[in-house]
This record gives sequence, C-alpha cells and structure tokens, in this order.
Amino acid sequence: MTDPRVPSFATALDVKRAADLRRIKWLATGVLVACLVVMVAAKALTPVHAAFGFLAAFAEAAAIGGLADWYAVVALFRRPLGLPIPHTAIIQNNRDRIADKLGEFIERNFLDAAPVEARLRQVDFAAFVANWLSERTRSAALARFALRLLPEVVAASETSGLKTFLGRRALALLQSVELAPLAAGALRGFVAHGRHHGLLDELMRAAHEALNRPETLAMIREKIRDELPTLLKFYRADAFMLKKLAASATAFFDEVRTDPDHPLRGEFTRMVLSLIDRLETEPAFADRLDGLRRDLLARPELGQLTERLWAEVRDFVARSASGESSVLEHHLARLLMEAGAQLAADADMRAEINASFVTVLRSFIAEHKGGVSSFIADQVKGWDMAQAIELIEVNIGRDLQYIRFNGTVIGGLAGLALHGAEVAFHLL
Repeated sequence: MTDPRVPSFATALDVKRAADLRRIKWLATGVLVACLVVMVAAKALTPVHAAFGFLAAFAEAAAIGGLADWYAVVALFRRPLGLPIPHTAIIQNNRDRIADKLGEFIERNFLDAAPVEARLRQVDFAAFVANWLSERTRSAALARFALRLLPEVVAASETSGLKTFLGRRALALLQSVELAPLAAGALRGFVAHGRHHGLLDELMRAAHEALNRPETLAMIREKIRDELPTLLKFYRADAFMLKKLAASATAFFDEVRTDPDHPLRGEFTRMVLSLIDRLETEPAFADRLDGLRRDLLARPELGQLTERLWAEVRDFVARSASGESSVLEHHLARLLMEAGAQLAADADMRAEINASFVTVLRSFIAEHKGGVSSFIADQVKGWDMAQAIELIEVNIGRDLQYIRFNGTVIGGLAGLALHGAEVAFHLL
C-alpha cells in the first residue's frame, strides 16, 4: 500500500528520505518538549538552589529559539497550525514568481553565451566522431541505416517536387556557366602537366583499332574501287592499295605513340595552344560554344536521358537497400571508417570541425535560450504544488530540521548568557 505521506511521483530514495525526515522531526519536537519540561521543573526548583535559575533560563530561551525556528521552517512549505498568518506557505503562494525567477536564473547563468561557448570549446566533437566512425561495427551499422533510408529519400524527392527543383537548378547552373574560360583553363592545365600527350596517344590507339576493323577496311576498299579505272580493278589493285595504305597508317600511328619526340606531338601541342588562345580571346568562338550548349540543352532527348538515368539510380538504390549485405554497403562502411581514421590523424581538420560545432551550437542555444527559460517556468507553474512541496520537503527537509536544533542550542546559550549577566548585575 502506498504511504500517503510520500508524494506519488517520489522515487525509492525519496521514500527512504521521507522516513528519515519523519524521525528527525519527532526528534526535534522531542527536544523542544524536553526544554519546556526542564524549564517548568527548573523554575519550580529555583528557590531550592540558585543554579536551577541558570538551568531554567537556558531551557526557556532554548524552547523559544526552537519554537521560532520550527515556525520559520514550517512557514516555507505551509501555514503553521493551519492559521492564515501573512507571509507563510511561501513556496506555494509564490509559485509563479519562483518559476519565472528560476527560468531567468538558468537562462542567465547556464545558457549565457560566454559560459556556453567556454564549455563547448572543452568538448572535442570531432574526436568523438572520429572514434565512433573508426569502429567497424558502428560504421557498418551507419552505412546500413543510410542505405535503408536512401530509397525513402529518393521517393520523397519525387513526391515532394525536390527532383524537379534540383533538375531546374542544375539546368540553370549549366546555362549560366561560361564554357570558354572553363574549357581554356582545363586545356591549359592539361598542357602544363603534359597530359595532352596522353590524349594524343589515345587518339592514335583508337585510330589504329578502327583502321584494323574488317568493316572499316571494307568501307575504305569500296571507296578505293570507286576511284580506280576499270582496268586496275581487274588486277585487284584496290586490295593492294588498301594493304599498303593500312600498313602505312598503322605504322604511322604506332610511331607517334612510341616516339615522345615525334614532330606530330609538337604540332598537336601548338594546335591545343592555339585552341586555348581562341577560347580566351575570340568572343565569336565562345558564342559558338554557347550556341552548341543551348542546342544540346534544348533537345528533348536530354530530358529523356536524365529520366532514364534517374530511374536507373532509383532502381540501383532500391536493389542495394533490399539486400542483406550489398557491395555498396561494404564500400560505404569502408569509406566511413577511412574518414574516421583520417579525421583522427588530422588535428587541423578536427579543430575546424570543432570550431564549426561551437559556432552552430552557440547560435542555436542563443536563439532558443528564451524558449528554454519559458519552458522551465511553465513546467514549474504546472506542478501539483501539494505534491511538489512534499517532494521538496522530503529532499531538503532533513537539513532544515537541523535549523531547529541549532536554534534551540543558540537560544539556550543566549538565555544562559543573559541570565548570567542579570545575576552579575544584581551582585554589583
């Protein structure tokens, strides 16, 4: 059966504290009653011996001090003896003011920008993230969760119009990019690192392979036959010429690929540099590129292509998420682990991330600290004050009872001192 003297929302520890509080209340009351009994007895025995006067003075003042402190302690929580005395039941009668002041106190002392920022700077958020990601099971769980969530994100992007919005933004971005400077910069970087020679090698290799395909040879032979006189066709000159032409071209392609100082490489370099110069200096050339871009973006086939690509991405995501263990999941988990390891090893990156966390959280707390203060005040105002007062008394009442003991002792000593002074005065 529930003890009615303990609040209904109290914990097991509060139940024990309530029992301790009852015991110490009885003890403090017992001391007060004892002082009253001693006072009466000592006053009766004072004619017998003067020492009883000192005892009576001590007991009387101790009883007064204990009674006054009993009143002070009780007045915090309720009306003493149920009497409608002003300025009693202080907590209950000032609940709203206490709630507002408590909210303001927490906002001012715990949520102020300076202490919040100082405390946040002591937390290494990046190290926590790095350690968390570096553990294989956690990274795998995060990758699995992300892949399970990804199909819903993709589906939501279609139903919410996000896909259309992203498509329009991507199209606007493509339309706003200046292609000529971008292409010139990319080509200049290729030339600066000699990568354009690799491009030439790939062109030579592709030409070599194309020339040796049967269908290519057949097409070239047909062209040769169309240009030859009939007599030469009779001697199969087309086959001879095709063989020589193919052999010469193949040898030329291989020669360019294997010789880093081949003259064609110099010509190719000059051609690329000339193209870069035209891209950077000729507005007409840039306009031609922009025209090609407009024509490309205006073609309906581009929209159909993007729709097919989106459908393939959506199907791929759905397949990856439906499997118990997918290759994509393993790759993502490994990527997360590598990111955690890299973050753990890079102190500068951690410092930047921590600074970003501090900035974001500081701004968030500064923006919402008023709401936190109001929430705390509203919660306190919504308490059942009868239960709340009992709970407060259970948690701090034991210490308050010692005020009664202290008041009894201090009052008794004061009474003893005053009685001694009175006796000494009469003896003078």
